[in-house]
Amino acid sequence: MKKFLLLFILVAQFVSAQMPDISTVWLNNSKPYIGTIGNKGQDLKMKINISEQNKKNDQEYFVSGYSLVDTNYSKFEGKITITKYRDAKRKGTVFGEYELAEENKGKHSGLFKGKFIYTFRWNKKTEKVEGQYIELIGNWKSYDGTLDFKTHLKNQ
Repeated sequence: MKKFLLLFILVAQFVSAQMPDISTVWLNNSKPYIGTIGNKGQDLKMKINISEQNKKNDQEYFVSGYSLVDTNYSKFEGKITITKYRDAKRKGTVFGEYELAEENKGKHSGLFKGKFIYTFRWNKKTEKVEGQYIELIGNWKSYDGTLDFKTHLKNQ
């Protein structure tokens, strides 16, 4: 009976466990993500200004910010969703998907969609994250469907 009660308590705690709020991670210390778009590797910058964890789904984050390609500046809103988490003793990896919709301002407005990998090291002594690395790999497609480019972004 004692073993059953202990097992029940452990299962209840696991089920009620919530994903920690890592919304500040996506803000990238107020620095833009740097990368490329298209076959010619045109420069792409993306900055996330607002990031909030979804209160109904703790694996999802609502974000907003802007993208910049040449002189084309576009605001966007969207979501980042965690699909998998792998934890090693001192290194963690988070996998997921993102979908970011730019405001519709013509032919050069569209939707960023893809996958991300977030890796970090955990320092037990300071109890802080060190060595964060975020990579977003996906596509950008214009709303009118005439443009479709590969994108690749990394944090600084």
